[in-house]
Amino acid sequence: MRAFAAVDLGASGGRVMRGLVGAGDLRVQEVHRFPNRPVPVRGTLYWDILGLYREVLAGLRATGPVASIGIDSWAVDYGLLDADGELLGNPVHYRDARTDKVSREVVERIGAEVLYERNGLQFLPFNTIFQLAADTRLAPAATVLLIPDLLSYWLTGELGAEYTNASTTGLLDVRTRRWSASLRQAVGLPASLLPPLRAPGEPAGEWEGVPVTAVGSHDTASAVVAVPADGDAFAYISCGTWSLVGVELPEPVLTAGSRAANFTNEGGVDGTIRFLRNVMGLWPVQECVREWDVPLDGLLAEAARLPRRTVLDVDDPVFLPPGNMPERIARWCRAAGEPVPRTPAETVRSILDGLAVAHRKAIEQAQALSGRAVDVVHMVGGGSRNELLCRLTADECGLPVVAGPAEATTIGNVLVQARAAGDLHGSLADLRALVRRSQPLRRYEPR
Repeated sequence: MRAFAAVDLGASGGRVMRGLVGAGDLRVQEVHRFPNRPVPVRGTLYWDILGLYREVLAGLRATGPVASIGIDSWAVDYGLLDADGELLGNPVHYRDARTDKVSREVVERIGAEVLYERNGLQFLPFNTIFQLAADTRLAPAATVLLIPDLLSYWLTGELGAEYTNASTTGLLDVRTRRWSASLRQAVGLPASLLPPLRAPGEPAGEWEGVPVTAVGSHDTASAVVAVPADGDAFAYISCGTWSLVGVELPEPVLTAGSRAANFTNEGGVDGTIRFLRNVMGLWPVQECVREWDVPLDGLLAEAARLPRRTVLDVDDPVFLPPGNMPERIARWCRAAGEPVPRTPAETVRSILDGLAVAHRKAIEQAQALSGRAVDVVHMVGGGSRNELLCRLTADECGLPVVAGPAEATTIGNVLVQARAAGDLHGSLADLRALVRRSQPLRRYEPR
């Protein structure tokens, strides 16, 4: 079996994983895990990108010999480089409030219909196009690099923008799959600021003699590669801090109904389109547990014994910022006329019941808008370990939920690398067949 290094960065932590591929088998092993702690400075929330790079280097050096390296992370955030290739300050966190007003101004200037027809993206105030419109550091900037591309550049010295992540910026034409000159010009960006695109599987340089390979560098793109589906009649939920809920299509859906439902068309591996909605995900649970400083497992066990009492609207923007989440939940319940949770376990149950409802609504809308019928829901990512959430989602959707693999992002990252290196062959269907054979999965039937 040959080894591949997968760097996977999430909003709350990162890890470097070692993937082993060969003889019809696939295994992943964690080599190095580290926290990702944003830093507030004078009213702005930043990523500690140099700290993350230090940990990535430590993980790669601990991984041992590998055939190649692939990097994925969350979307939309970026670093700016000057003409000498030096970083112009820390990347700003997408949860920072700097785009709140600017995003609406940009939409009004371009037109919501025109914007959606060009880039196919749901409106999120932190999309890259809005962040760049709000950025005061553009004058000396020569290049913008999304987070995985920035780390890849530091490893290799080669500039590029991987397609799946570029498709989340709002600056890519969803039909031509190239940078859109009209959208770039609408926010005053020079063409030279956007680096050349590269597809998953293409070479991205070398680090200490080891090839670096472009993968689905948007973590959801890598996760969807590892969805263990048999056929195309499936919905997926890539569940972690966010829940990305949708279906896989050959072409984008750009109807007025799709725009009104706030569905997005993001690029996937092998030319696919990830037609999905962003649902808030487990972020409210993570914030509550951080504030309570109690183990989550005990809360989940207690919450599973409780009846449904309060259903939280997890997509309410009030839950987007960090801090003081239990009190914000209580305030929302009082304003909405919902029973206020009395204990931490009741709070967790209210979040998970609300999340299951949001999953069901998004899957129903995805089917109606795309015409793609669904007979099974695949839940991948860390949230697939949450048995209560899987059961609630199956019950709410009235469809079986297949949970796993929990390490879908890493596995998808490794699969694309291994295929590029010639260790694997075939289509996405062939890669997914390997996932079904090699990874533990659990099926939840609706009750």
